[in-house]
Order: sequence, then C-alpha cells, then structure tokens
Amino acid sequence: MVLPNCSKFLLFPFLLLLSSSSAHSPSSSEDVFSQCLSYHSKLGIHLRVRSGGHDYEGLSYVSEIETPFIVLDLAKLRSVNVDIQQNSAWIQAGATIGEVYYRIAEKSATHGFPAGLCTSLGVGGHITGGAYGSMMRKYGLGVDNAVDAQIVDVDGRILDRETMGEDLFWAIRGGGGASFGIILWWKIKLVPVPSTVTVFTVARTLEQDGTKLLHRWQQVAATELDEDLFIRVIIQLTSDSKSGKRTVTTLYQAQFLGGVEKLLYVMQTGFPELGLTRKDCTETSWIKSVMYIANYPNGTQPEILLQGKSTSRSYFKAKSDFLKAPIPETGLEGLKKRLMEETNPVLIWTPYGGMMSKISESDTPFPHRKGVLFKIQYLTIWQAANQDEAKRMDLGSFTTTWLLMLQCFQGKHM
Repeated sequence: MVLPNCSKFLLFPFLLLLSSSSAHSPSSSEDVFSQCLSYHSKLGIHLRVRSGGHDYEGLSYVSEIETPFIVLDLAKLRSVNVDIQQNSAWIQAGATIGEVYYRIAEKSATHGFPAGLCTSLGVGGHITGGAYGSMMRKYGLGVDNAVDAQIVDVDGRILDRETMGEDLFWAIRGGGGASFGIILWWKIKLVPVPSTVTVFTVARTLEQDGTKLLHRWQQVAATELDEDLFIRVIIQLTSDSKSGKRTVTTLYQAQFLGGVEKLLYVMQTGFPELGLTRKDCTETSWIKSVMYIANYPNGTQPEILLQGKSTSRSYFKAKSDFLKAPIPETGLEGLKKRLMEETNPVLIWTPYGGMMSKISESDTPFPHRKGVLFKIQYLTIWQAANQDEAKRMDLGSFTTTWLLMLQCFQGKHM
C-alpha cells in the first residue's frame, strides 16, 4: 500500500478501540457508538471508521482535513453467528472475510458466501463497496446477498433494515457505508456449495502463443463459460528458465463448483485452447478452494483464517478498469511491451458475466453489471522496508505515473 504525502495528511493520536465483549447480538445496546457519534456531531470533530482489514489508500485512517480527528476502530468487533438452519449469518463489522468463511465451513461443508478473494478484508467496509469474489458469476456480489444490517446514524440512533428504510439500506450496499453512519453488523444469506470443488492454475508465456490465448479468454470467460466456473488471469514478469531473459507470463487460475470430470467437459466445450488436463486440477473442499485462490501455501490449515492477516508483505499501488469489449491482439502485444518497462508489474483480470449480468445496475449502488466482460486491476509492487519514508513516497509517485500511463494505453483499446 502507498501512503499519501504526509505533509497533506494528519493522524491525530486519539484512537478509539472497541472490544467485542460489549456486544454479542444485533439487539445489543451499543451505547458507546451512540456516544461517539454524539460527541463527533456536537464538537464538529472529523470521524474516520475502519473495520481493520486492508485499505489500499489508507482512507480509513488518514484525512486531508488538517485538524485533529477521531479514528473509530472496529477491529475487535468480530463475532460471526452462523445459523445453518436459516441459511444466514450475522457478522460484526470488524470480522475479516476469512473468519466468516471459516465459521461457515465450521458449521457446514455445503454452505458458503460469495465475497472477497483476499481473506484479510474487513467485512464492514468490504460489503459496503460491493464485495466481489470467485463465486460472483454464480451468486453475484456480497451486497447482493446481504439481507439486513445494523447501523448507527449521525444522530446516534441504532437502526436495522426496517427502521432505517429501504433507501438507506440500498445506499450502504455498494455506496460506501461510512458515508451514512457506522456499520455494526451485516446479516448475510448463505449460498449452497458442492462438497467437491476443483481448482487449477495453468501458466503460459506470451511467447507460447499466449497472446492468442489471452484474446480468446476475453471472448469466453464472461459470456460462454459455465457460471460455476471462475477463471481469472494473473499477468506478471518472470525469467525464462533456459535463457534467463524476462518474459510475460499469464497464470490462468480457476475455481469450479464441482468435480474434475464435469470441469474437463466444460473446458473442452468452452475453452479448449487452454489445453487443461486432469493433472492440472485438484479436487478439494470449498474452504480449501478459497485458500487456494488467496494463495496460501499448499497444506495450510483453515485455522489460519482466524488470524485475519494478509498473506502479502509488499508495498504496492493499484488502479482498476472495467472492460466491455475485448482488447485486440495488437493491443495485447503493445501491453507486453509496456509491462517490460516496469520492474515488477502485475495485472489481474477478473471475469464478470453470469449472475452479474442478470442483476440490474440499479438494484444496488454497484453499477458494473450487464455488459462488463472483466475487470483489470493494475498493480506495481516493490519491497521497500529498508527505504526511508521520503524514498518510499517518491517511488509511490513514480509508480502512480506508470500506472496512469498504462491505464491510458489500455483505454485506447477498450
């Protein structure tokens, strides 16, 4: 993550940490929240709310307003109450999505929830932003499966869906919850998952006819493949094992809600160009497939999800685009040249389509629905732990410029 220029931002050292011991159900009084909002309103002190997960731009704990402000940290509010009989769960805002996945799998091997790929995401902010993940082609976003919430409004009132009204409930599901109050709890609807889920990662370099393959992926990943199949593409620089020269490698990483036999049939009929074989595939459980997509080492036990920590320790800067038309092969060749100019770039192409195309863009504030083929996330990564703050800021400015240049290049082919 790149921190903003510190001369323009101020973190006043008044940090309010809240313990989960004060609330264990959606009906708890939560007087401390009401008091906090009351003081914030009466004294005119700026308030930031964070759930404790990752935050690309640090917006939950820094501010451009050069006056002291309060950070309300919800990271200790992490109860997850799963009710398999009702196919639902109440989740406190400070829980990570990895904890939610674990608690669901703890109760049932055939229930899940369609949300983030990164297990360190804080639920409170994650769902208010949409919450996309590997099952969105089957079940939509996290917000599409959020059925109730508990929020403290600016007047210190604790409201649920009924008392806040449908307009406010609509707004917090994809419109940024901190804009409207403090999210305390989400109630989510669980979705069915099979007892066997299949995953794979297939690597191809652009020299291995990879440009044509990537172009073909754009044509089928969102519109032609089974909704049970999610294949994202991770594009990065690697060194050729023989020559040692740098090359662009594409990793086709997938989660399929079913067994390997059906997956091979789906791939043979919909995307035979990848050349997927049985030995490329691994059958596993849903919770283990979540960990696979999150890049946990093979053999890692699910209990690690309870730690709520990121698997990455790198610095990075990221931006995103949504594409409604494939990038032509000439554009992909140009993209390869642009990538070779950077030290450690990564592109993540995430397919949409399926259920995402069936839900109206007006159902929630999240508008990227019908017509979107895939999302590109552009990242540039560096290891800067041994650099002083000034150098880190300069590097952040440089990488931001490179990302904008790449984004502009891509824009010519969208």
